Amino acid sequence: MKQLFDELSYSVSKITTQKYSTSFSLGILALKPTIRSAIYAIYGYVRLADEIVDSFHGYDKEKLLNRLKAETDNALHEGISLNPILQSFQETVRKYQIEKKLIEQFLHSMEMDLQKLDYNSELYKEYIFGSAEVVGLMCLQVFTDGNREKYNELKPYAMKLGSAFQKVNFLRDLKEDYVVLGRTYFPNIDMCVFDNGVKSQIENEIEEEFKEALAGIRKLPHSSMFGVYLAYKYYLSLFRKIKSKSSKEILKNRVRILNSEKAFVAFKSYIRYKTAYL
Repeated sequence: MKQLFDELSYSVSKITTQKYSTSFSLGILALKPTIRSAIYAIYGYVRLADEIVDSFHGYDKEKLLNRLKAETDNALHEGISLNPILQSFQETVRKYQIEKKLIEQFLHSMEMDLQKLDYNSELYKEYIFGSAEVVGLMCLQVFTDGNREKYNELKPYAMKLGSAFQKVNFLRDLKEDYVVLGRTYFPNIDMCVFDNGVKSQIENEIEEEFKEALAGIRKLPHSSMFGVYLAYKYYLSLFRKIKSKSSKEILKNRVRILNSEKAFVAFKSYIRYKTAYL
């Protein structure tokens, strides 16, 4: 029965999410059970592409990414894929009518990671949009389940949240991106003179996006509100920990949130959610 393959496919995406992100896994568990599998499928797909450009050193990354693009097109056209992660993703895309242009924009940003780009403001915004904001919009199409009016209302907030998450990731992964991968995403910054002043400017931008995103989280359907709020709180905790470190410290060590800290954040977040004090 094909149903068994579909169940297996969603399970693979779920395991992929759990393997790569404790924070998102816990956030997804806080979603209504009926939409969890779709969000696992989206995360599994974007993680697969991200791993190609970030981790598959020694292989032809461009060739692998082009293969993923072709297989994605085939899966969406044929309604099936032998790749379990792609199978669950294409099922989700079709079920929730996720716009193909969002997928194309995401893959375009992954292509940008294969190039040694000097990120000016325009390229920075283009990369953020494709690598993070459109992922938030894919998830939002699941959360709003065909309600176009609600989707359009919440779209700017979802983009702000995706952008904030990505920029926190940039700060957290600054050392690996710069030293190992030779990337510098923040525009017009000379990493040789990356100091507390520059770091503070970036943090002010992220802080404003977090504030704007929270207003949108409050307007989400109850089926997704707590799960998104929990992910928001995890990232906010990571961001505050990064803020407490100097520019030299974050260039030296990757900042992490311990599981015990995540448990405390989850407990506090649940209390705030149940008392309607988001």
